[in-house]
Amino acid sequence: MAKLMLGNQAVARGLYEAGVQVVSSYPGTPSTEITEFASTYNKDEMYSEWAPNEKVACEVAIGASIAGKRAFCAMKHVGLNVAADPLYTASYTGVNGGLVVAVADDQGMHSSQNEQDSRNHAKGAKLPMIEPSDSGECKEFTKLAYEISEKFDTPVLLRLSTRVAHSQSSVETEERTEVNKPYEKTPTKYIMTPANAKPRHIFVEERMKKLTEYAENCPLNRVEMGSDEIGIITNGVAYQYAKEALGDKASYLKLGMVNPLPVKLIKDFASKVKKLYVIEELDDIIETHCRKIGLNPIGKELFTFLGEYSQTMIKEKILGEKNEFVALEDVIPVRPPVMCAGCPHRGVFYTLKKLGVFVSGDIGCYTLGSAAPLNAMDTTVCMGASISGLHGFNKAMKGEYEGKAVAVIGDSTFIHSGITGLIDIAYNGTNSTVLILDNSITGMTGHQNNPANGKNIYGDPAAAVNLEALCHSVGIDRVTVVDPSDLAALEKTIKEELNAKAPSVIICRKPCALLKTVKHKPPFKIDEEKCKSCKACMKIGCPAISVTGKAKIDNTLCVGCGLCMQMCKFDAIKE
Repeated sequence: MAKLMLGNQAVARGLYEAGVQVVSSYPGTPSTEITEFASTYNKDEMYSEWAPNEKVACEVAIGASIAGKRAFCAMKHVGLNVAADPLYTASYTGVNGGLVVAVADDQGMHSSQNEQDSRNHAKGAKLPMIEPSDSGECKEFTKLAYEISEKFDTPVLLRLSTRVAHSQSSVETEERTEVNKPYEKTPTKYIMTPANAKPRHIFVEERMKKLTEYAENCPLNRVEMGSDEIGIITNGVAYQYAKEALGDKASYLKLGMVNPLPVKLIKDFASKVKKLYVIEELDDIIETHCRKIGLNPIGKELFTFLGEYSQTMIKEKILGEKNEFVALEDVIPVRPPVMCAGCPHRGVFYTLKKLGVFVSGDIGCYTLGSAAPLNAMDTTVCMGASISGLHGFNKAMKGEYEGKAVAVIGDSTFIHSGITGLIDIAYNGTNSTVLILDNSITGMTGHQNNPANGKNIYGDPAAAVNLEALCHSVGIDRVTVVDPSDLAALEKTIKEELNAKAPSVIICRKPCALLKTVKHKPPFKIDEEKCKSCKACMKIGCPAISVTGKAKIDNTLCVGCGLCMQMCKFDAIKE
């Protein structure tokens, strides 16, 4: 039966049909929906969970694989950095049940802090990596990945991109196949002491040779001959762009296995065309391989290392033709990202800006606290870096910024990788103040439950981390909970903790305004007779408020959070 599916949905379908029994992931756009869709299947057949971070998720999947069950975890590209420790060693141990790790790259940085190319991890870990170009391939490649995993005794990386993960195309659904392998105690395979790891490294190198031979004739790679004037070697979504841009004016070598790359197949294809191009987004992995085997394709001298490609770009670069577009008569207004109306983080960043403190930021919705008009963040590096970064900043400043610097981190991010940074603050001693913005959900990736809110991936009750008790247990004596919508209480609390001569944590606790369980007040209204058009209410950057003459509140957006009313000195904003 054919169905229209997102690429991520098709991967989940492939997991089900392949007989996967354990799925463990940490949400990260553009990979999140894979695990969400996986959780819609019968959990007695295919169990799914949200793990605290990608390292844990990968280790869970490795454990399930050792047990003889097919296992899976998914993450975005920066998540693979977190999971790299267990994954690189799992390359040595190999598998029992098939093990597949999906990594979704974000060309164009639609929702990411960098644009790394995960094919470099595949090369570094000496692991096979396969890459589909549409939803149908997402399902089929996922199933084939498990066959490769078990045939070659290896974890397999499944590389996606934002466009493939979030585009829809037709998928043929099939029945589920059950796969179970017995567990046998094998210390020399699974205990990676140096004595055992050395012979396993030899195995890995031999495995890469066998995988290279497999890549020469495997169903993942295919040649499509058209014109012999132009030859295109490409992969992933770039294949779709090239096909649409060039059609039958070119021939194509579509590489579905992007590590290891074939040699004979590429040379044979190159010999059949007059002019050879490599079209690949981000790094020059395929191009470098082609040069290494004696070819001289046109690649990055024509195509950028930056961002996403397009049909228009490829057509213009190769054929010298420009697509004709019909220009819109009206200028489309710019819509910069902004915290939602009623966001519990807004008052925090307004207050921090007012106090003029250094803010060590983190990854989440609250990163938008860096945007105008709040402009209340100084750094954002990676998950958890706000806390350990603040500690390092304060150590380097030798007390100069004591009382003038804070870290800001969300509840899910704190669980992910903030706890160890807080331990460092307590253990190595800086008078650092950490704000945990507890909105009771993993907000940025679309409302996934996490270990701090008491619900699992299925919405069932689960053990909830007590953030206050946790902070106390790692050595933080000063732990305060405050409602971030009460600006006076929030400012008072932040001042008190900044002035304290000890490390401290402020838990700013209020649920995300978009949660279905949150009951909102009616929209607020402007008393135009009292409004002085002073624009004080605009300082919080709420999308429900505008000023054209008098202030206005959009009652389709306002959730009655009350921040603007606290800003107005003229009593012009009413419930």
